[in-house]
Amino acid sequence: MAEDLNAMAVFAAVAEARGFRAAGERLGVSASAVSQTLRKLEAQLGVVLLQRTTRSVRLTEAGERLYASVRPALEEVRAAVAAVGELSDEPRGTLRLYVADASESFLSGSLLAGFIAAHPHVDLDVVVSNAPIDIVAARYDAGIQLGEVIDRDMIAVPVSGDLRLVVVGSPAYLARRGRPRRPRDLSEHDIVNWHPTPEAPPYRWEFTENGRDFAVSVRARVLTTDPALILGLARAGAGLAMLFEGQARDDVARGDLVPVLEEYSAPFPGFYLYYPQRRQASAALRALIEHLRAAKGPGRRGGASRRRAH
Repeated sequence: MAEDLNAMAVFAAVAEARGFRAAGERLGVSASAVSQTLRKLEAQLGVVLLQRTTRSVRLTEAGERLYASVRPALEEVRAAVAAVGELSDEPRGTLRLYVADASESFLSGSLLAGFIAAHPHVDLDVVVSNAPIDIVAARYDAGIQLGEVIDRDMIAVPVSGDLRLVVVGSPAYLARRGRPRRPRDLSEHDIVNWHPTPEAPPYRWEFTENGRDFAVSVRARVLTTDPALILGLARAGAGLAMLFEGQARDDVARGDLVPVLEEYSAPFPGFYLYYPQRRQASAALRALIEHLRAAKGPGRRGGASRRRAH
């Protein structure tokens, strides 16, 4: 019986991770051990559950049916284990977080270090990505993202102060091409722009004038998913870039980058931690929420953000 339950848990991990190695990392075992367990399960059931290629693992029709049947039961087991853990005097367990890459800048350093120091029985599994996912289906406890991309059926808790996007260029670039005076002048400039995933369209730069928000489509000389590359290229004089103020702060202070169009850059509500309404927050997640709120301070809570940026 125990072997059957373990095999089903391994099968579900492969179905969710879409690979032996990723499933093994989630379960703390080797990819070969995962593969061996699945072959034994297939032999026991007399059906092929997975289509294996050198690049991917896909569920067969039988695999899809089995996963649809066992997933709710496994979720109940996980919930039961978490509920028992709630009886402990202090938060414990592993928190799986899915966070936007820009939020990593304020989570890193003392913020999360302080949390794990204060809660020695809580471990963190943090995935940093901009790819849109269903955090429930992917078995994350919570996500951290700008408000506008969070589904309305989620509970969202503000965990950062207001943010601001700024347009910056290097002194050498501005000396060569001049400073834009209005957002419409950006059509005459080289732009280093961002998109969250390779399939997503380029980010439309957003500005505010006389209380009115508007977006400008810019033609990118360089388009990338990597904010660090954008910062480096802007610093090297490749063109103008739009970055979070915090990402450019040190370069601006050193004089390596110069802000432009500042009068069109207004602050907006920052990042939110979010989790499903139908799932009761664990003691570990509640502890993280309180830790982030305390670090944020008593400032404005803000509403849903209109900005989507890197």
